[in-house]
Amino acid sequence: MTDYPLNKGAYQPARLSVAPMMDWTDRHCRYFHRLLSSRALLYTEMVTSPALVRGGALHLLRFSPEEQPVALQLGGSDPAELAEAARLGAEAGYAEINLNVGCPSDRVQSGTFGAVLMRDPKLVAECCAAMIKASPIEVTVKCRIGVDDQEPSDVLPEFIARVAGAGVSRFSIHARKAWLQGLSPKENRDVPPLDYDLVHQMKGLFPALHLSLNGGVTTLDEAVAALERGMDGVMIGRAAYHQPGDILMDADRVIFGEAALDRTREDVVRAMLSYIEQHIDGGGKLGQVTRHMLGLFAGQPGARHWKRHLSENAHKSDAGAHTVLDAIDKMHAARPVL
Repeated sequence: MTDYPLNKGAYQPARLSVAPMMDWTDRHCRYFHRLLSSRALLYTEMVTSPALVRGGALHLLRFSPEEQPVALQLGGSDPAELAEAARLGAEAGYAEINLNVGCPSDRVQSGTFGAVLMRDPKLVAECCAAMIKASPIEVTVKCRIGVDDQEPSDVLPEFIARVAGAGVSRFSIHARKAWLQGLSPKENRDVPPLDYDLVHQMKGLFPALHLSLNGGVTTLDEAVAALERGMDGVMIGRAAYHQPGDILMDADRVIFGEAALDRTREDVVRAMLSYIEQHIDGGGKLGQVTRHMLGLFAGQPGARHWKRHLSENAHKSDAGAHTVLDAIDKMHAARPVL
């Protein structure tokens, strides 16, 4: 029987993580999310190894120390190039290097990485082995249960076994197939049916590995149910982004058994103001930050007015911290008087 790496269950941040999402989980988003939860593991958007190694786009590695723990997700399929990208990520200070084996977009497929790599577990293992050799920090994998006409119950165990044999001990598994032809990336997040049972079966087959369930989880109650059923972690994507107050503000208590952060949603907004001012002083635009904050008050009285004011005004040339405070005032004014 293959000797797999020891379970990394002691790495507690992975009990709840916010999924890497292109165009969403940038450094402004992560700084904001960290104010909501001190414990959840945050991920970058996918950064391609060619961009870092051949393109020299090291600015893509910038992040604030306040975001930690934060993981760098890489996309690529060349072992030597990924190894160099992993080394650069480690030098930049990330807590983890993650290999994307799940993205189904045409652009990613044309680069021969992302979900298409589910067809070549040998190559994935070679890539991971090279990354592990080059990086002093942990290398992990985010994958699908299969692609196209593959049978997930056959493909997924073989994939995990081979990649774990290369030294990977932590996997986040999106519990859907990816259809590389015929479905858009958006449809690939919703149309293929979820197969949570298969992912749970993987935990039974590979008890020494740290496995996180990803896909379709929208509440902390659902995350707790997955953990109680035996998963080591849960990764939440769109729900954490669109309802961050509901998912992340109570995560430290519900998922990690710690006291919730002693701050309200409005406290979080005010804590963002100095960051916003620094960003604008450095030549940035308000909307680059506040677009990630639109859902903070989702489900709360007056939330529509908060969102509308920022959506309509954050792009203006004179927009600044005062615009955010005005949005709070608009929200309060819209709330019923008790």
